[in-house]
Amino acid sequence: MRAMLTGAAIGVVLGGLAVGVSAFAWPESKPADSRAETYRQLDLFAEVLARARADYVTEIDEAEAMEAAINGMLGSLDPHSSYMSADDFEAMQVQTSGEYGGLGIEVTMEDGFVKVVTPMDDTPASRAGLESGDLLTAINGQPIVGLNIDDAVRDMRGPPGSEIIVTVLREGEDAFDVTLKREVIRPKSVTWEVKDGDIAYFRISTFNERTTDLLEDAIEESSRAIDGRPKGIILDLRNNGGGLLDQAISISDKFLSGGEVVSTIGRRPGDIARYNARSGEVFKNVPMVVLINNGSASASEIVAGALQDRGRATILGTTSFGKGSVQTVIPLGSDRGAIRLTTSRYYTPSGRSIQATGIEPDLEVAQSRISEDQLDKIRRYSEADLPNALSNEEGAQRRIPHLPDDQPPEDYDGKDYQLDRALEVLHGGQLTAARNPNAG
Repeated sequence: MRAMLTGAAIGVVLGGLAVGVSAFAWPESKPADSRAETYRQLDLFAEVLARARADYVTEIDEAEAMEAAINGMLGSLDPHSSYMSADDFEAMQVQTSGEYGGLGIEVTMEDGFVKVVTPMDDTPASRAGLESGDLLTAINGQPIVGLNIDDAVRDMRGPPGSEIIVTVLREGEDAFDVTLKREVIRPKSVTWEVKDGDIAYFRISTFNERTTDLLEDAIEESSRAIDGRPKGIILDLRNNGGGLLDQAISISDKFLSGGEVVSTIGRRPGDIARYNARSGEVFKNVPMVVLINNGSASASEIVAGALQDRGRATILGTTSFGKGSVQTVIPLGSDRGAIRLTTSRYYTPSGRSIQATGIEPDLEVAQSRISEDQLDKIRRYSEADLPNALSNEEGAQRRIPHLPDDQPPEDYDGKDYQLDRALEVLHGGQLTAARNPNAG
């Protein structure tokens, strides 16, 4: 998708305190009084910049100040819109291609700190024990407060083999430092195993340009290992922070025969797109469970929502993150970077928005045991809790923290309770459990 913005050049002339705004074009529908107010605000901005340039205690970096202003404006729209410099844009393209240098974490901003959405599998971040919901407050001893998300990510990247120290704030613990060694991150976004001799288990950690190809390989390899069709399928999307929309659609397509996967609706009445699966699903009619948790976001929620609404899979775990919007990366020129702009909301096949509410599982199963006394101490971690997050246009609210329907017994000594329950469900044929009334 290509988005274009025409006739919006802003000229600011800074000669002493003389400022001016020129060449600003408006859509024809823009009211005259609204245009006048925006002109006034642009003049105000130019005057503030001129004053800072002339009177600030030290000489300012005007390019850096302008970039911060652009980011401030975009960040006031929602948590996912931002400006990317030319270097950041190039780094983003490298990351979505499936290879880059860094730590291996998906992050967002919260209260001025970097919040870990997902530590990617088998990366410095996951091996160091970073967890979803951790707040990173400093990088190499330098506070993160004041940085935007792109600056923070840039600081965390560096030459492979170099070390970085991040200060971590985790709920219920004092702040502590973690030393990590940067690596070339080639996230293998799909891994697979055979569970219990006849269950095909697929883990997808992110949705980059290679994800569908890797899943196709995993499906073929698991079929050979099982020597035919599996008795059940588990698709693990826990702590998958999302990625590319087209990959979410093509992954859903693997497990559906025709019909809608997702639809997107933009600002204008005509900005509607519907994406359908093709015929030829793999392992047709084989019982399927999809694992999600609060770290499952964006593209993960598209897949889980499609398979839930279409009745193809039982969703097991805890409520997902709740990011129901789509961002378009709009290049601004070879040396001017790009903007990441929220351009549409997406809807599951039944027409529901999961923005701020998330995908509620058919079978709610907690990974760890929670007591009644701990409920008030649980830090809420979802799209709804991010600054300037879009509201759910249907008025739906995210379910408040509560005791889960199913959680590990006190004497549980296994490693992964949600996975164990998924295996029990597949072997026990409990896929007809009552569906969540909000699932559509």
